[in-house]
Amino acid sequence: MSNPNNVNDNPAESTKSKNFIYEIIDEDLKTNKWGSKVHTRFPPEPNGYLHIGHAKSICLNYGIARDYKGKFNLRFDDTNPEKEEQEYVDSIIEDVKWLGGDFEDRILFASDYFERMYQWAVELIKKGKAYVDDLNADEIRSTRGNLTEPGKESPYRNRSVDENLDLFERMRKGEFLNGSKTLRAKIDMASPNFNMRDPIMYRIVHDEHHRQRNKWCIYPTYDWAHGLEDSIEGITHSICTLEFENHRPLYDWFLNELGIHHPQQVEFARLNLSYTVMSKRKLLQLVKENFVDGWDDPRMPTVSGFRRRGYTPESIRNFAEIIGVAKRDALTDIALLEYAIRDDLNKHAQRAMAVLRPLKVVITNYVGEEDLEGVNNPEDQSMGTRKIPFTNEIYIEQTDFMENPPKGFHRLVPGGEVRLRYAYIVKCEEVIKNGKGEVVELRCTYDPETRSGTGTSKKKVKGTIHWISAKHALKAEIRLYDRLFTVEAPDADKEKGFLEFLNPNSLEILDNALIEPFLKDSKRGGRFQFERHGYFCVDTKFTTDDKLVFNRTVTLKDSWGKTS
Repeated sequence: MSNPNNVNDNPAESTKSKNFIYEIIDEDLKTNKWGSKVHTRFPPEPNGYLHIGHAKSICLNYGIARDYKGKFNLRFDDTNPEKEEQEYVDSIIEDVKWLGGDFEDRILFASDYFERMYQWAVELIKKGKAYVDDLNADEIRSTRGNLTEPGKESPYRNRSVDENLDLFERMRKGEFLNGSKTLRAKIDMASPNFNMRDPIMYRIVHDEHHRQRNKWCIYPTYDWAHGLEDSIEGITHSICTLEFENHRPLYDWFLNELGIHHPQQVEFARLNLSYTVMSKRKLLQLVKENFVDGWDDPRMPTVSGFRRRGYTPESIRNFAEIIGVAKRDALTDIALLEYAIRDDLNKHAQRAMAVLRPLKVVITNYVGEEDLEGVNNPEDQSMGTRKIPFTNEIYIEQTDFMENPPKGFHRLVPGGEVRLRYAYIVKCEEVIKNGKGEVVELRCTYDPETRSGTGTSKKKVKGTIHWISAKHALKAEIRLYDRLFTVEAPDADKEKGFLEFLNPNSLEILDNALIEPFLKDSKRGGRFQFERHGYFCVDTKFTTDDKLVFNRTVTLKDSWGKTS
């Protein structure tokens, strides 16, 4: 993984102006707070696929561990059996590895700590710091108070230690129904911080867990489990997003009451991306209601979606570097992400020509067949050149010809000339139309002295267009993906709802596109620049042995998904 903070072997000397979290760690190392150790973690809930916001967190947490020669854990916070699945676990592992996060052999699960957490809960009950409550969820909510009024104590708050121990054990044994009892911490119902108003530690859930099966029917809440997991694993810096800032006092309270290893929680601003929704619930809705073809749909902001679309892990890591780490939430322009992938693919992607909407051209004075030479990547000469077959019948883009062009149109027009990329200058002599008046063919002549790179003619034209030899053309399906939503903040309007802003033109499928013949052997996931169109990759889901499918990764410039 690239260094998102330009950190050298002495982090204390290189990152102070770049990242406030590194400043905290530098100070901790100076004071030997953690015995010169740095240990971070990425703790996803396996209730969905990772999205670009998680990618930022992975880059940050792993980057810290790498830069300080520490450790990085991948830990699943699998405390909710109603929403978690093994499919999500597998996808998360794949995504973290793909991004470059090296957790070595440390794939950890909160569910493996359940017995230990239970015993710590018993310890708090014995100290009079936790109690079993018979209020249901609505009743608990109604007694929490508000910003100006304190909460009301539960009538069950002052049960004896022995009664609480008995009830909690019976909860574990499965004697009670879902929602009939909870275990709550006894803190302060008048606290200005709502999270400290006797928060729930355990709830009853009679549902099979994807790893523990039916061993448990009580499950810890995130607030109770979070700090304990960090403590068990010896985490030094628990890096969280800002929504957990108000939860930090509770994180500290649990660890202090138990007197166990106490990591430092540090919050940073989460990633909010324009024209995107980041809520797992909303992303799941898009999948379940078939607005997309799965979690890995290239329009989704998931890591697997970006991977299928043709993004590279380097581009996402570079994006994380560009946006940096902040203390306040803000909306990040998706154009920055698109810039990051363009910048990366420009350096590494093989060039090719593709005609998405073909228009036939016959070069009437050309005879025979020859191989022309095309540059594979002008940014990297080591990638060499390729042979491009040329014949008297070719295809160009329909949009590269106009009978009545506007001013400034420098492509092919009746009687006009244009250069064919890597080939010759041709002149349009005749326009052939069908019975509907539609242009179906152009008759042109070529100037043999104008061959690109070798011609002796000094003739110049303003326009250059791409083309494909009709005889050698390879057919492909092209999927033009655009932004999934039409507004910057699709979930900001609570009355309309985010689905109201779905982009009806977020996917266009072209069935009759033509590409260069060398692309026949392209591997799934292979990335290319289709000259003048943008960057494309071979789709990993719909490509078959008999059918090549290319996804547009990104256009060549920020043009709201329009080809040039």
